[in-house]
Amino acid sequence: MSSTEELLKRLGVSIDAETLRLALTHRSYAYENGGIPTNERLEFLGDSILGFSVTDSLYRDNPALPEGELAKRRSAVVSTRALAGIGRDLGIGEFIYLGQGERLTDGKNKSSILADTMEALIGATYLSNDIETARQLVMRLVGPLLKDAAALGAGTDWKTSMQELAASRQLGSIYYAVEGSGPDHARSFEAVLQIGGTAYGKGTGHSKKEAEQEAAADAWRTLNSKVTLNSKVTLNGKADSPADPAHSA
Repeated sequence: MSSTEELLKRLGVSIDAETLRLALTHRSYAYENGGIPTNERLEFLGDSILGFSVTDSLYRDNPALPEGELAKRRSAVVSTRALAGIGRDLGIGEFIYLGQGERLTDGKNKSSILADTMEALIGATYLSNDIETARQLVMRLVGPLLKDAAALGAGTDWKTSMQELAASRQLGSIYYAVEGSGPDHARSFEAVLQIGGTAYGKGTGHSKKEAEQEAAADAWRTLNSKVTLNSKVTLNGKADSPADPAHSA
């Protein structure tokens, strides 16, 4: 099986060879090869299809949700973070055509490149098939995310959500301890989120911002998992219904 056949198998769609190659051509590769076309136009197209498909699904499946909450969930699903995660799960990075500089800096794992390529592949699917095939691809990719309502709400901006959660529980001030490592061309960062002097979450990334977001996400899940566990037991040790997290310490 060729590499392109393997990629299409993972995506579960058919895309003609020329369009597929274009979808996988990052601007760094195009620049080093005589200024050939890049995947940026397909990315633009795929972004619109992604946004519409997710909006349509959220609107139809959540008739009671107000506009503000629908917009918040959509932002979480179509974010760079969410799309990059999908791309990593599919192993898209190994198929992207990158310039020498991006290859040296581990471009195949960069969130921005992975997210942009995912959008380009959605656009390519539409051009090689039709809007329904592209929509079905989008829903296969983001369907699991749409089912996680709590994480969707927080995932719009983990740092902001963590700030709000810490304030509501009066846990103390938030501080991110960030350390960088590696050479300049392949720098990586590790962040530890401390609240009131206690470490709650860790995260890594290719930038300080990405590492801090990962740490905030880790801390948010840790705190909410503790609330879920604690709220299932009353003072006499008997099972009880979950308490409102907003009133949990």
